[in-house]
Amino acid sequence: MATQHSRSAARIMMAPAVFVLLVWMLVPLTMTLYFSFKKYLPLRGGDLGWVGFDNYVRFVTSSAFWPAVQTTLVIVGGVLLITVVLGILLALLLDQPMWGQGVVRILVIAPFFVMPTVSALVWKNMFMDPVNGLFAHLWRFFGAEPVSWLSDASLASIIMIVSWQWLPFATLILLTAIQSLDSEQLEAAEMDGAPPLKRFYHIILPHMSRAITIVILIQTIFLLAIFAEIFVTTGGAFGTRTLTYLIYQRVLESQNVGLGSAGGVYAIILANIVALFLMRIVGKNLDA
Repeated sequence: MATQHSRSAARIMMAPAVFVLLVWMLVPLTMTLYFSFKKYLPLRGGDLGWVGFDNYVRFVTSSAFWPAVQTTLVIVGGVLLITVVLGILLALLLDQPMWGQGVVRILVIAPFFVMPTVSALVWKNMFMDPVNGLFAHLWRFFGAEPVSWLSDASLASIIMIVSWQWLPFATLILLTAIQSLDSEQLEAAEMDGAPPLKRFYHIILPHMSRAITIVILIQTIFLLAIFAEIFVTTGGAFGTRTLTYLIYQRVLESQNVGLGSAGGVYAIILANIVALFLMRIVGKNLDA
């Protein structure tokens, strides 16, 4: 057991790291709150004084605010649905003995290590280009007219691109959960005559519930800040402007730091609301 002296020594050794982490988090947050109450236009007069909650009112009453929030939630929900469902199926498949299993697992996990901008550009130019893209050639092969994915099905295209990036992460976590399952339970259920679907629903899926919860929570935190994929594909057009992209437009394109900072505070509030909702709905699995 740890003594009082060892616990004190541990606190002293951890103190510098904790201090740096707090500074790293609190300084940007403090600056964001500071500028959100000011009219700050770097290229049009600089600091024009305090405006109180005017930036917050202007941002939330903007015609682009609620559509951006809706788009953000649709993308998050769509990506979570695809990655969790396909992640479970891929994890079940990769758990089966097969030739070259190690190589197959590496190939499945590989997309997670590709930079978001690179993967988005690959999908945009190699797959979704309406003239020379792989999908266009496939459509022509079957006698159909190619689809302009990023304009005609823009939101679905973004969900597809982001899902391809995050599917390896979900698969890896869920595969680890499956491999930790006691095989004796499955063998006993099989000997009792339980069909594969019943074994999945009553044994495998409940065992994976905590892993699914972790996948949902971690992915949601990162997906709420999705930006790079939209920036290099649609540029926020065709109904793909998320809350993060709207903040970018207010800060860099409109050069209104105060208004963008107010948007940043709204983004933090939205992230916390979604996180609390998820913790209450599915987070209880972590305590099971």
